[in-house]
Amino acid sequence: MNILKDAEKKQGYNLLFDGETLNGWAATSHPEGWLAQDGLIICKGESSGYLYTTDQFEDFVLELEYRTAPGTNSGVFFRWTDLEDPVNTGLEMQIWDTFDQEEMVKNSSGALYDLVAPSSNVVRKAGEWNQVIIKCERNLIQLTLNGKMVVEADIDEWTVAGKNPDGTENKFIYAWSERPRLGHIGLQDHGGYAEFRNIKLLKL
Repeated sequence: MNILKDAEKKQGYNLLFDGETLNGWAATSHPEGWLAQDGLIICKGESSGYLYTTDQFEDFVLELEYRTAPGTNSGVFFRWTDLEDPVNTGLEMQIWDTFDQEEMVKNSSGALYDLVAPSSNVVRKAGEWNQVIIKCERNLIQLTLNGKMVVEADIDEWTVAGKNPDGTENKFIYAWSERPRLGHIGLQDHGGYAEFRNIKLLKL
C-alpha cells in the first residue's frame, strides 16, 4: 500500500500520503479526529471538519481508495480555494453509504455533489474498499468510481450562482464557471468513520 508502481513513477504520479504520517496535510479543525495508522488515513468520525493538502492543484488525475462504516457520509473535495468556506469553494465527489439506493440523485455516492448525479450506482457495501479517480482538466471534470465513469461535467456550463444548467437549484453561492481552478484537495469528516489509502496524483 501507498507505494507507486514503476509505470506510475514514469508517468509522473506522486504520493500525497506516505502511509505513515500526515505530512503534507492539515486539519481545518479537530486535528485529533484524523490519524495515520497501518498505512491508512483514518477519519475517526467523532467530530466534523476537513483534512486538506497544504499544496494546491489545478489540472490533475487523483486516485485513492476508501472504505467507510455503515451510514457514513463523507467526501473528497478538490479545487477548494477558501479553507474557511469548503462548502462553497470546493467541488466534492460524494462519499455516502448508498449501496441500496435505487434512484441516483445529486448526493448519491459518486455524485459531483449537488451538481451532477452519478449515472449508475456502483458503490460497494459499507466496509468494502472503493476505488476513486477524479480527473480535472481545464473545465472538464470526470469522476470514476470502481472502474465506472459516473460523472462527466463541463464546469463552464455552471454560469449562474445557485443554479444548475438544467435550471434546478444547487447550494453554491458562486457560479463555478467563474471560480479559480487552483485549490486544495480535502477529505471530509461529517461525523462518520472512514479510511483512505493509496492517495496519488498526476499533474496534467
